[in-house]
Amino acid sequence: MVAPTDSRLICFNKPYGVLSQFTPEGRWRGLKDFIDIPGIYVAGRLDADSEGLLLLTNDGKLQARISDPRYKMEKTYWVQVEGEPDDAALVALRQGVQLNDGLTLPARAQLIAKPEALWERDPPVRFRQSIPTRWLELGIREGRNRQVRRMTAAVGYPTLRLIRAAIGPYTLEDLAPGTLRDVPLP
Repeated sequence: MVAPTDSRLICFNKPYGVLSQFTPEGRWRGLKDFIDIPGIYVAGRLDADSEGLLLLTNDGKLQARISDPRYKMEKTYWVQVEGEPDDAALVALRQGVQLNDGLTLPARAQLIAKPEALWERDPPVRFRQSIPTRWLELGIREGRNRQVRRMTAAVGYPTLRLIRAAIGPYTLEDLAPGTLRDVPLP
């Protein structure tokens, strides 16, 4: 058990191609390539082909509060989709989308401009001149497997790039990919 004064909460900007675990698997790298802090664990998951905010802590109770869907901590995503979502797609996202594992909770969904100071992805997202892309901001309070990708596909706009920008009050701010910072505990 960690004493409250020794607890740490760390924001990490997970690059594309990195798993939300310390051990690499197959073609994917692990967090150990970026983080060498004993006794720290990921609070929640982010797929290897997604980028952005991961929270890590050495406090088990805090880890559970962040990652357990019962606490309904909103996660905010910037999503580059293929095509230009219409009002009907945004309304569907806001009302909940039927997926193969059931209806999602309503999402906060809006079109946004490409986020400022967005880093280039390595490798770059495929580009097709004949098909436009747009950025959405989605806020969800669930954590189903590949949920955001499945939601955008269900309304007709496949995800090309997915970046988690915030978990509750914690944000990427100006954190560069592959870097971390300690943040105050709640």
